[in-house]
Amino acid sequence: MELNWKIKTIITQINEKTTKLGDLRKIANGIKKDHELALELWATGQLLPRQLAILIMDPKQLSQILIEDLINDIRLHKEDEKLQLIDWLMANQLSKDKKTISLMKTWAASHSSLQRRIFWYYQARLRWVGQVPPPDSEELLAKIETHIEEEAPEVQWAMNFTAAQIGIFEERYRSRCIALGERTGLYRNEIVAKNCTPNYLPKFIATQVAKLNKKSII
Repeated sequence: MELNWKIKTIITQINEKTTKLGDLRKIANGIKKDHELALELWATGQLLPRQLAILIMDPKQLSQILIEDLINDIRLHKEDEKLQLIDWLMANQLSKDKKTISLMKTWAASHSSLQRRIFWYYQARLRWVGQVPPPDSEELLAKIETHIEEEAPEVQWAMNFTAAQIGIFEERYRSRCIALGERTGLYRNEIVAKNCTPNYLPKFIATQVAKLNKKSII
């Protein structure tokens, strides 16, 4: 694909080894919303230009068809890039507009594992960002308990993350979420870097609750 001068100028500002997500946000702030430019950046097929593209897309132009096209493109990336892009898309675009939020809420049983991941990651985010937990935690937890062990790994992680947030922020479900982790054993033997929160539910919940309690004392 022949790149126009504007795309070339932007690409020269991006280095896959040194450019950080904060740098992409600064570039995006200078561009503002430019959907046409976003689609040209997306068409490069590269991780960082696609992450920048997500930041400058016009949410009003994100139809179900376009979102499915984006997700199909994301599937072609290697595993770590795929998860970065799908979570970035949810956090920076799909969660920002009522229309796309309504779409996400229909994806719990989607044929696409990445759409199901988005559904569950969004449910976790509703709690994680510190809002009052929505009233559907009982229903979500029942679905997680029934289906998490049969799900694709990328969906398992998001379901597990949702259970963690329910357990952290809703004390009445805490022992149930901990028991879920003990029963499934998911991430029990996961090795994480120092100061990182483990995904194993008993440790995840205990770590985060301790942090919240410490903040409340301060």
